[in-house]
This record gives sequence, C-alpha cells and structure tokens, in this order.
Amino acid sequence: MIIDEQKIYQLLSDPQQAKELIRLATSYPAYRKTYRNDPEAWIHDIVDWRDSTPAFYQVRSMIELNTHRWLAERGPRGLGKTTTAALIILWFVTTRDVDEDWKLGTTASNWRQLTKFLWPEVHKWSGRLRWDKIGRPEFNKFELLTTEIKLKTGMAFAAASDNSEALEGAHADSVLYIFDESKLIPDSTWDSIEGTFMSAGNGMWLAIGTPGAPKGRFYDIHRKAPGFEHWYTIKVTLEDAIKAGRISREKVEQLKLQWGEESSLYKTHVLGEFAGDDEEVVIPLSLVDKAVNYYANLKLNEDKFDYDRIAIDVGWGGDKTIFAFKKDNLITKIIKFSRGNTMATVGRVKPYIKEGIEIIVDVIGIGAGVYDKLKEDGVNVMPFNAAEKTNRKDKSGIMSFANKRAAAWWNLRELLEDEEVGLPNDDDLIGDLTAPRQLEPTSSGAIRIEPKDRIRARLGRSTDVGDAVVMVFWDEPTGGFFV
Repeated sequence: MIIDEQKIYQLLSDPQQAKELIRLATSYPAYRKTYRNDPEAWIHDIVDWRDSTPAFYQVRSMIELNTHRWLAERGPRGLGKTTTAALIILWFVTTRDVDEDWKLGTTASNWRQLTKFLWPEVHKWSGRLRWDKIGRPEFNKFELLTTEIKLKTGMAFAAASDNSEALEGAHADSVLYIFDESKLIPDSTWDSIEGTFMSAGNGMWLAIGTPGAPKGRFYDIHRKAPGFEHWYTIKVTLEDAIKAGRISREKVEQLKLQWGEESSLYKTHVLGEFAGDDEEVVIPLSLVDKAVNYYANLKLNEDKFDYDRIAIDVGWGGDKTIFAFKKDNLITKIIKFSRGNTMATVGRVKPYIKEGIEIIVDVIGIGAGVYDKLKEDGVNVMPFNAAEKTNRKDKSGIMSFANKRAAAWWNLRELLEDEEVGLPNDDDLIGDLTAPRQLEPTSSGAIRIEPKDRIRARLGRSTDVGDAVVMVFWDEPTGGFFV
C-alpha cells in the first residue's frame, strides 16, 4: 500500500491526527505480515502478560495449530486450555482482517461454556493486547460483542453444538473452528464441520478439553482411530501443568486422597486421561463396611434408640416407604413399610414426633402431600427435592453438582471418608448405598450420579433405604451435614 503522507496532512487540519492516521495505515499491515504465521512471536510480543508468562504448552499449542492445521489437545482441569483458545481467536482475527476473507466459529459441549468461560476470556485478553504494536485501535463496542467479533473482512461467532447448521456455513478463504470442552460435542456436529472444510480454502481446527469416558469423536481422534490420522494430538500432562505453575502439587495430593487415585474423577480431571466410569460407585463398599463395623462396636440397643432427625422416603408405585432415624452421626434405626399413602405415612410418623425433632421428606411424588400435611400440623419439617439445583461444592471447593440428589449422595460419601459414622448392618442399606454409579461429569465439572430409573432397571429395585439415609444427613440451609 502506498501512503500519500502530504495529501493526508492537507486533508486533516490536526497534524497529530494526521500523524496517527499515517502510523496506523503503515503499522497494521506490517503487523499482519509479521505475525500471521508466527503465533509464537505473537504470544510473547503482543500479549501483555504483566507479572506472568505463558505456559510452555500454550505456546506449543499455537505453534502446532499453525503447523498442522488440525489440533486436538487434552489435559487436566485448570491448566489454561480456554485461555489458549481465547488467545488463538485474537491472534487469528487480528492477523487476517483487511487482507483476507475469514470466518471463525466457536462451539462447546454446552452454551454456558461459551458464554461464561470462552468468550469472557476473549474479552479479558483483548484488553491485555498491546494495541500500539498491533497498529490499530482496540476493538470498539461494535466490533467486540458478547459472543462475536465483527471486523472488516470477517467475523468470529459462537454457536450451540447441537446447531450444526449455524456452524457449517463458515465458508471463507481462511477458516478456523474452535471446539471447547470437546468430549460431549455430538458426532453429527463434527461431521458437519468436516464437510465445511471440503470448500474452505485455508482451514484450521482446534479441539480442546478435559477427557471423559473412552467414547465419542474426541476420544477417537486421540486414539488415532481409522480416518482421523490427519489430526495432530497433544496431551498436556499433570507434570506439565505443575511445572508451569498452573496446578499445585498440594492440590493434587488432596484430590488423590479425596477422590481416590483409581477413580474416574481423578483420572480424567487430574491426570487428563480417558477413563470409563460406568463401574465407579459413588460410595465404595469399604467406606460402608467401616461404618457398619463402627456401629457394631458401639453395641447400641436399638429397642431404646434415640434420634434428633427423621428422614422419610415415601414409597409409590410399589416402592417401600422408609423412615431413617439419626442421632448425631449414627443411624439409630430404620423402619420399612411395604407401602404408604399420604395419611398413612403421616399417621405412622406422628408417634415419633417430639420436641426439637426435625423431619425431612422427599417431596417428589406423593411425598409432597406428606410434607404439606406435617407442615399444616405445625411439625418442624423440611422438604427435599432431589431434582433441585444447589450451590453446594465438594469439600475441595472445586466440583459442583448437577442437582441436589448428587450433592446429597456425595455429602454422605465425604462424611463416611472424614468422620466416624455408624450404619446398621442392614443388607438393604448396604446394597443401596453401594449401588449408584458416578456418571461422567458435565463439561463444567458438575458431579452427576446414576438416575434412579436406571438403577431400578439395572438392579430390579429402587434404592429406597439408601435414599432415606442420604437424606437424613443432608443439611442445605447450613451447607453441611448433621453431626
């Protein structure tokens, strides 16, 4: 581009404004030429890292993407994968705009990952670019939107992973797709993007994520399944993340003790390995055995049991109704009824109501009627809705929960791990507590457990006794368990 500096000075009355215009007109093209194919220099020269530096594997990711074009990267949680993706977005759009027709599509296993994590990272790091070295003004409010960047010759955008039509239309001379938390993105979406690359002139694709169960397209790519050999794969190891200062060894040891070194949670979230979790139970038998043994050593007289709380799991559709009685950290009695309607259940619990007692009732199904009647009668009763959301975190403060049921089961697991808990030697209880399996966590890291319907289909029974015991230790208002 030839710049007529004299003419610019003639057109603009402000010499400083003219000087700045000339600088921008000459430096931005030079920036694009210098850094378009040199992301390693870009991440060091253009990003203001302040008191930190990029992790060596973040630099490596940018180099390998530029070299191999299709890059799949997996690793532990917390190593900075989303930051890497955000920086790649900013490198790509600022080094191609004006000179090229470009498009950049982003998606993730769920919309929240895009709106709460990836695109906020884009905004954050956009504010930490050295725009004076780029040679153009910082993105304005019309260019950088909530989940979009709109520039002169192209745009970056976000689309839900189950909306492949919104993604596959990114036809341009230069195309980049970014899949964040890739393990749960449907295979059909991957296939749609594959088709887009048949007409894309200069395409790149980054797929990142924490691994999960050994299934799906993200897994197939990393195991080099037939047809996916063209993908370049990287595994960022736990030691890499520790060396880079992104994960502390102390936290690793804590999670090893908390989750178990052989658990799927530890293998996927800490080691960054694909690990099946269909056989992983929420509460291991060893923890239940320990609690049963502790209870037996106390030699309690169940005929004269004491209690400070009762949980009621109201049976319906053939399930039993269960009363679980707790005193401090002991299950002092379990009573089982073959069936129960609203009034019968209320009548059965009335003899056990005493001053200071608290009752918790499962309000899904006919339990709602039991709760309403007890509340109407002035009983200190608390509802338990397993499907509700909860803000509870696990004891590490890292993992959240998909719903209150998952949080309550995990709560009992942690109590069994950390405290002396007494459980009666009841075959139904032992079988119930060791039945539910951990499912693959959500893309945001929320712990899920196997749904009751699936357990019933697998075992031929419901975990009624276990559910009642889990409920009796649950304390949502104070954020902990009753001990």
